[in-house]
Amino acid sequence: MVYCIRTSMNANKDSSKRIKKINNDTKLILTVVLVFLSGMQGIILSSSSSSSSSYLGGQVFAQEHINNNEKDMNNNELSLSSLIKHGSPHIGDLSAPITIIDFSDFQCYLCARYVKETEPIIYETYIQTGKVNLVFKHLPNRGSDSMGPAIAAQCTNDQGKFWEYHKILYTNQKPIDSGWVSKDNLKKFASKITGLNMSNFNSCLDSKKYKSLVEKDLAFGSSFGFQDTPSFIIVNNDGSKPEILR
Repeated sequence: MVYCIRTSMNANKDSSKRIKKINNDTKLILTVVLVFLSGMQGIILSSSSSSSSSYLGGQVFAQEHINNNEKDMNNNELSLSSLIKHGSPHIGDLSAPITIIDFSDFQCYLCARYVKETEPIIYETYIQTGKVNLVFKHLPNRGSDSMGPAIAAQCTNDQGKFWEYHKILYTNQKPIDSGWVSKDNLKKFASKITGLNMSNFNSCLDSKKYKSLVEKDLAFGSSFGFQDTPSFIIVNNDGSKPEILR
């Protein structure tokens, strides 16, 4: 699989070295990040293979501009401050210029692969260096059991433990709707997190406190045409110039 990338200028040599020796799907995400950080314009991405969706899960593309009406409507909602205000888990420096919004399902095996293979590179290269924020949005559409882990993960976010639980879920992932995300298992996974108040977590999960939040995330993702997971939006901190990868 080879991606053809055309931009108004070539990425500098140092940037190119950063994405050397990693798979092409990872290059797609990191290249778009580099485009943002370099201030380049006019990116057009196309795939030379019909199997180009090896982990992004569907048609893979990036677009510089959403149509103006949709762009105006969504820009504010895509700003980091708005995403955080509405309860989306995030990691990174709040002043970072770029935000990556990850729309995923905890039952999605391609999402698990992204978390294991690509997310660590993004974290080390861009998040730890203060260049990028990562925001998680729930897109629980892989199976009938997908809502449960999404609600549970959001409950851990109440206690600042979302990313630990996120990792545990993907590490312990089993086939879709095989029972691995039963309520009992979700509680067992949570019990592995040091410092998590289990009484508060259990109450949150049992009451489905964040079901409406997860449903809003699902509707938000659908508004961008997202059906497959993982899908991504890479955007400026203020919500401007969104690039969609799905």
